[in-house]
Amino acid sequence: MNDTANDDAANAPRHPWGPAAATGIGSMPGEDIRESVRTVTGSLESLPYLPELPARGPGADMTGRTAGLLAELYVHLEPSGWRISDRPGRDTRRARAWLREDLDTLEEFTQGHRGALKISAVGPWTLAATLERRTGEAMLGDAGACRDLTASLAEGLRGHLAEVRRRVPGARPVLQLDEPSLTAVLHGAVPTASGYRTHRAVDRAVAEGALRELIAVGHDAGAPVVVHSCAPGVPLPLLRRAGADGVSLDFSLLTEREDEAIGEAAEGGTALFLGVLPGTGERAAELSDPAGTVSGVRSLWRRLGLSPGLLSESVVITPTCGLAGASPAYARAALAHCVRAARSLADNPE
Repeated sequence: MNDTANDDAANAPRHPWGPAAATGIGSMPGEDIRESVRTVTGSLESLPYLPELPARGPGADMTGRTAGLLAELYVHLEPSGWRISDRPGRDTRRARAWLREDLDTLEEFTQGHRGALKISAVGPWTLAATLERRTGEAMLGDAGACRDLTASLAEGLRGHLAEVRRRVPGARPVLQLDEPSLTAVLHGAVPTASGYRTHRAVDRAVAEGALRELIAVGHDAGAPVVVHSCAPGVPLPLLRRAGADGVSLDFSLLTEREDEAIGEAAEGGTALFLGVLPGTGERAAELSDPAGTVSGVRSLWRRLGLSPGLLSESVVITPTCGLAGASPAYARAALAHCVRAARSLADNPE
């Protein structure tokens, strides 16, 4: 390798979205997919994403969309939630139809896009805690059902990633696995259908193995994988061992107990998607101080003794969670604010 090639490699960004990046988590308000995709692609140059619009109804929510991706497993909607079916019915067909419409719209608005493009799916453990077996109990209570679910999700995600690559050939897909229930799964805190008991805690090695299987699907497709959880106590070491390239979490829930894990993640090359902005709000005018929004991130960096130059390379700025509960005006302003806040970290890391 010549000196020029060595210099290029040394100066290459750590992650495909590059430094000073911002993105959203997943959901957006309203029912107009064209308006949402226009907002996301227009606001987020470094890391746009395929939004979810749960206001459209069941099948457009994150669980319904992911259930529609499953290979040879089908779902239908019961009053208690999503339940496994013997064959694809109306609810599965509706979820798949909405996803096709969403991908059609994404393809339209990303013509010529080159760079990172994020897609999301519910991870195996939150999906197992949410989907019901035919008995009405969560799949989480049956180890064999969990293995089957993980394999089905892996196959579905292979097809989904291939479809995104076909539709947006210049894009570098980034896969986000949503795992808000992972901490509860690991601590035996997921309630049974009766509500009087909880499911037994899943062994950490088993949890790590399923996540590793899904993360490998992304890596095999050339897609970095980010695991998102807006719950407290996100198990960063477990996610890093499973191969996650990034971890997305609610910055306001971090405590000093997580300092060591955060520092090790940053120094080890794991991207930190930090949710610093509330996911709900009414007045866009409230978002007037992007530097102040990330002042806590700077303080954390100083406390950990991390290099200021590493900050904008390691951190992606996001809202704390999805924006489905916000007004459309606030959602638009929140994404633009995250972009400005990320730039302020790059301009003034100290």
